[in-house]
Amino acid sequence: MTTPEKPARDSAGLTDYLFALPQYLLPTHALSAAMHRIARSRWRGFKDPFTRWFVGRYQVNLAEAQQPDPAAYESFNAFFTRALRPEARPMHDEAGTAICPVDGAVSQAGHIAGDTIFQAKGRSFDLDTLVGGAEYAKGFRNGRFATLYLSPRDYHRIHMPLAGKLTRMTYIPGRLFSVNAATAKVIPSLFARNERVVCHFDTEYGPMAMILVGAVFVGSIETVWAGEVAPPRHWYTETKRYLNDAPQLGRGEEMGRFNMG
Repeated sequence: MTTPEKPARDSAGLTDYLFALPQYLLPTHALSAAMHRIARSRWRGFKDPFTRWFVGRYQVNLAEAQQPDPAAYESFNAFFTRALRPEARPMHDEAGTAICPVDGAVSQAGHIAGDTIFQAKGRSFDLDTLVGGAEYAKGFRNGRFATLYLSPRDYHRIHMPLAGKLTRMTYIPGRLFSVNAATAKVIPSLFARNERVVCHFDTEYGPMAMILVGAVFVGSIETVWAGEVAPPRHWYTETKRYLNDAPQLGRGEEMGRFNMG
């Protein structure tokens, strides 16, 4: 006999508040900067034991990795951003079908109500703020969205759900709160407050935005065309437009990754 799984609680509980609220006081940028240096250490006396601990703690499936030996990676960050075997994620070939861009859980998905996006029960956030201004948001009002959460054990590279041509990239500074379910329930406008990189694409089905949101210890965002975008952190919004030199990426092609730091 099986016992039905309890449904996930929609509203925030005491443990959610106890986890989320102290993050207002933590020096998350300083902690992430320290992690950026530590995670790139090549000293085997640190990286090998730490990587083994991480694999056991988060039950990482090494059978899917292109390099299954944790000790073979030059640093913990190299392991964290490891490649998967090509056959580990076969891609659906049906024309017009968007693929999931990451190895993560869908925490929310649905329609954008005007310029309002649902975050969690009783909480939403503003589309204009999320993408860096009304000018960039107008193509997405009353559109559709999906919020995808990557856990520590997941594959941290990001792929194109559809083929597209990059038109602009906006770096938006912000906080580095954790982005798990607890903080989404407690912290208002979480995804529009955290540091992020907004990548706009033209596709044959219309405009598409890939928004890479940083978090504490995982605030180093990288794209295949610009390299590491954050850090360093400027504390001002910066947009780069792409015209003749615009990268064109195919469906399923890697477009970026989340690094430690």
